[in-house]
Amino acid sequence: MRIDKYLWCIRLFKTRSLATNACKKGHVKIDGTNLKPSKEIYGDEEILVRKNQINYKIKVLDIPPNRVGAKLVDLYRKDLTPKEQFEKTELLKYSKDYYRKKGTGRPTKKDRRDIDDYYESESTDEL
Repeated sequence: MRIDKYLWCIRLFKTRSLATNACKKGHVKIDGTNLKPSKEIYGDEEILVRKNQINYKIKVLDIPPNRVGAKLVDLYRKDLTPKEQFEKTELLKYSKDYYRKKGTGRPTKKDRRDIDDYYESESTDEL
């Protein structure tokens, strides 16, 4: 089975075209080498997939006949992703909150409407 189809079948990507684009961009690797979307995949291979700043490590247990349900995914793959990868994303989320305080930067739609209402009420008070 093609690697892009396999990644779509085990529900790692929502669409097959997203899986294909990830392969083309070099986010899917086996033994450190980038894969083309048409690369044939077999059992007992370890795939490294970079998605959402997380390096997922997946071992192929079996090839599914077609896209499988979420409950059956673990029959066809084993997730070897270390816990540290998920902890790094939590730290990144907290660091983004730290550097940008709420209410700073570009106003939200609600802020803009409040500003417009304020200016409209000022102009009617003057008349």
